[in-house]
Amino acid sequence: MADYYEILGVSKDATKDEIKSAFRKMARKLHPDVNKAPDAEEKFKELGKAYETLMDDNKRATYDRYGEEGLNQAGFSSQGPFADGFGDLNDIFESFFGGFGFGGSRRVDPNAPQRGENLRLDIEIEFEEAVFGMEKEIKIDHLETCKTCNGTGAKVGTEPVTCPACGGRGQVQQTQRTILGSISQIVTCPKCHGKGKIISEPCPDCKGEGRKETEKKLSIKIPQGVDNGSKMRLSHEGDAGINGGPAGDLYVVIHVKPSEYFHREEMTIYTECVVSPAQAALGDTVLIKTLDGDREISIPTGLQSGDKVKIKGAGVPSIANPSIRGDHIVIVTVKTPTHLSNEEKTLYEKLYELQLGKKREKKSVKEKIKGAFK
Repeated sequence: MADYYEILGVSKDATKDEIKSAFRKMARKLHPDVNKAPDAEEKFKELGKAYETLMDDNKRATYDRYGEEGLNQAGFSSQGPFADGFGDLNDIFESFFGGFGFGGSRRVDPNAPQRGENLRLDIEIEFEEAVFGMEKEIKIDHLETCKTCNGTGAKVGTEPVTCPACGGRGQVQQTQRTILGSISQIVTCPKCHGKGKIISEPCPDCKGEGRKETEKKLSIKIPQGVDNGSKMRLSHEGDAGINGGPAGDLYVVIHVKPSEYFHREEMTIYTECVVSPAQAALGDTVLIKTLDGDREISIPTGLQSGDKVKIKGAGVPSIANPSIRGDHIVIVTVKTPTHLSNEEKTLYEKLYELQLGKKREKKSVKEKIKGAFK
């Protein structure tokens, strides 16, 4: 399996700024337009996967713990950002980091294929659903390519025409005379508003946009062992692209409802069990609730309040390998009774004499108050 840190040439404790810097450096070396080696394309795809994973806190944590296979098991896409092509380096740097790759502005062809926007959807699931996984139907509102005009934005039977003012570039040069002389600048074409084409008869369904908002239902599989804040990437389920570009991705962020009974720390489950002094001293068998249902556990003789009883393999399944589960830790609390029957008082008096070798001194309430102020 590929080592993402080795691919980027950074250490395992590298900061995000160091990862960004390493990606820029390696991208300039490995981009297929620059590097003509037969394996340059494959290496560049791996570079993109490594960068995308290590820049995402949840993905990086999963990768560090379980490796590339763990990312797949957790529902994260393994295609990487360059599965549908590369573009040139300036486009890549601009989309990843903002600004321009090598400094200075550059014209972007408005009629070139453009990738659709990524979307985010937050969902809430029950504690047990996060532990054991589930199938869930979700609904999203996203932009789909208009089926009536096939994304052209033009009414059926017509076609967009190249803007005569800018020649399809979406930008025009304007010259202004100032006291310092003539100054030329590139501005958005006022005739086509930067689109490079003019639609004389817009499609009635999408109003000339080529895309329209549509509600879509998806069935997703939430893997066992996901935790609060986990993210799932659904490739090409975001907004549709423009001019035939690929769709963006949908990121599903999982929020897990807290349990009233269980407390989770990674793969370990913690619960509390309250026992009486007699049970703690003599030992006992008690019934407790586990993720798999009610289960009897043995309380050993002489157990102290705060001691723990471990149930191996009854915790949360591993995302990478669901057959491996964490443990269930039962924290035992010994509760002293506050109200005793006459029979219980007699027995405790006898126990007091046996353990301390003397009878318990009994004082009236008045005597206790008087002694407290001496």
